Amino acid sequence: MDAEASGTLPLDSEHNIVASRQLVRTLCQQLKFSLVDQTKMITAASELSRNTLVHGGGGQMRWEILDRNGKRGLQLHFEDEGPGIADLKLALTDGWTSGGGMGLGLPGSRRLVNDFVIHSERGQGTRVSITRWK
Repeated sequence: MDAEASGTLPLDSEHNIVASRQLVRTLCQQLKFSLVDQTKMITAASELSRNTLVHGGGGQMRWEILDRNGKRGLQLHFEDEGPGIADLKLALTDGWTSGGGMGLGLPGSRRLVNDFVIHSERGQGTRVSITRWK
């Protein structure tokens, strides 16, 4: 079954994290990404979905299938209205964690995709956009 070219998925429960992985898998297959590229995008989406829920208090994932200059890609946007990230530079450092995790979420996600943009403001939430091109 083909997914829509764009849409929104709420990220307000553990169930939604699973749903985000399934949706990203479907979108990657639709774009005929290699198995390695599918795995990278699904892993990044899983990490960022979890961050949106756990650290941002919930939010949403928006997706878009891109077609630019003959190249196709998948862009995902993770948005929350949580407390924001106090020190973005520190949060993007390998091994740093604000909780009990391994500290791989943001820097690991950044390495798994072609484009990574993050904007976070204290008290205003966090927005992360990732793109993987075919």
